[in-house]
Amino acid sequence: MTAAARNDVPVAMEGDGVELRIKPIGGGMSVGYIRLPQGTDMGPALKGMPDDACQCPHWGYLLKGRLVMHTAEGEHTYEAGQAYYWAPGHVPVALEDCEFVEFSPTEDFQKVIDHVAAQAR
Repeated sequence: MTAAARNDVPVAMEGDGVELRIKPIGGGMSVGYIRLPQGTDMGPALKGMPDDACQCPHWGYLLKGRLVMHTAEGEHTYEAGQAYYWAPGHVPVALEDCEFVEFSPTEDFQKVIDHVAAQAR
């Protein structure tokens, strides 16, 4: 068994108010603690990925805020208190300051993190 309290999970990426903490928890999955300030549009950071979108599936829970998820099927709005599944092919935009915890396949998520980090350079 693996426990992963937010403050014990290392920061994988931060800047401009965005914070991503991620830690493998077993079974090929990682837990992520994410903060996106209001107005954060992940679209530019995801440019160059297939369909210019995140290709990693995520299961999670929005702790705070509201965001819109752009997908090939349209836009979907999520708000604090909702659990979610985001299939590959999504681009989040924070409508309010957001905090969420999510579970993702480690290998798939690392590819996205590496791409976003390269875009930030």
